[in-house]
Amino acid sequence: MSNQSENKVVVGAGLVGSLLGTVLARLGYSVDIYERRVDMRKESISAGRSINLAMSVRGIHALEKLGIQESIMKKAIAMPGRIIHPVSGPTVFQRYGKDDSESIYSISRSELNKMLMSIAEQTGKVKIHFQEKLVSVDFGNKKLNFQNDKTKDSKHVSFSQVFGTDGSASVLRHTMKEKFHHEESESLLNYGYKELTMTPGPQSTFKMEKHGLHIWPRGSYMVIALPNFDGSFTCTLFLSHQGTLSFESLNTPERVQSFFSEQFPDLVPLIPDLSQQFFDHPTGHMVTVKCSPWNYQGDAVLLGDAAHAIVPFFGQGMNCGFEDVTVFWELYERVFKPAPISNWKSLFREFSEVRKANADAIADLAVENFVEMRDKVGDRKFLLAKEVEKILEKQFPMDYTSRYRLVSFSRVPYRIALEAGILQDKILSQLCEGIQQAHEVDLTQAQRLISKELAPLLRSARIS
Repeated sequence: MSNQSENKVVVGAGLVGSLLGTVLARLGYSVDIYERRVDMRKESISAGRSINLAMSVRGIHALEKLGIQESIMKKAIAMPGRIIHPVSGPTVFQRYGKDDSESIYSISRSELNKMLMSIAEQTGKVKIHFQEKLVSVDFGNKKLNFQNDKTKDSKHVSFSQVFGTDGSASVLRHTMKEKFHHEESESLLNYGYKELTMTPGPQSTFKMEKHGLHIWPRGSYMVIALPNFDGSFTCTLFLSHQGTLSFESLNTPERVQSFFSEQFPDLVPLIPDLSQQFFDHPTGHMVTVKCSPWNYQGDAVLLGDAAHAIVPFFGQGMNCGFEDVTVFWELYERVFKPAPISNWKSLFREFSEVRKANADAIADLAVENFVEMRDKVGDRKFLLAKEVEKILEKQFPMDYTSRYRLVSFSRVPYRIALEAGILQDKILSQLCEGIQQAHEVDLTQAQRLISKELAPLLRSARIS
């Protein structure tokens, strides 16, 4: 199949843009990807601004569909559950799924991005142009204006279709809003994050358990740590920007050291240069982006963070972006395979309509999961509900699947997972009332509650 006359342009060579480039090449198109940053395969990019990725079923499915999952997953580390670190006492393991087969996987964002860029170029149909900043879009003449960050030279690039994968601050999205009055909202979380690196032990050994996502929940703030392939851990502190206890108040090495010693005592000896890293590394911001529609006619469409940036607390940002690419590919094949590829407007419109409800749902779930991670995972009532939930999943395998498993270990639409989670909270609240141990749960009552609304919802989702 050859579509050489079609000039496909992707703005942004991040994870989603690089993956999309490979898909478009598979569909027979020549693709030009324009990336503002330097080529990270040749030049180092300052660290401390990106959170490690937790890859799960939706992201892995996209790799499988392209046949590239084997090489990429060799660089990933399985995390079958959370490892909770209290202020004092032993750690607690909380399994995510039914067994180790249901794991999420820690993988380096930069290493994954490098691999995806190379895979795209290896198709022979994708060319990546680096240090090219999108300045403006002329939809009337279907031209993009880029400025080279190094030379400051400008260039005009024609396009038949342009795909915006240029992140949460997408120039393409902002342009569509300004010119066509598209809806757009950006909600900045009043929390920031700062990354700290726990270096490997002797002979690249791990200083903590390798297979787990470590969490230090402390109510209004927390630290998480994900393992890296070299034996290190990327530790991330999530804390309010301002207030009595905040990034603003931790303004001296003494205050930082005192804060960590009091709240995260087992972490301090594992990061000897903690205070230095704290002040050397930038404080990141987190934003939720929602917009509608994601397309302008058949000329432009947004994918990934450009359409739906979310906070990182469900580990679904990259997974959702990869699912965008998968759904786009599936719609392309279903809608256009029988006929010549001409009606891009219908494809873009259907893609936007199908994905928006699900992207909005995972955005809301991600904010909700922040509260769970920083506060609830150490709460006795929450832990009881989780134990009861495990019993329900085992007792009613076709009718009860936890919200977390629906999001991370299935491809059930996010909006269904959100709706199911609301029903599950009500069911668990009723079942846990008056009991002290999970084995005391009334299974007859459980079956009645589950059968009323939850079972029909999940069965219909699985059938579809």
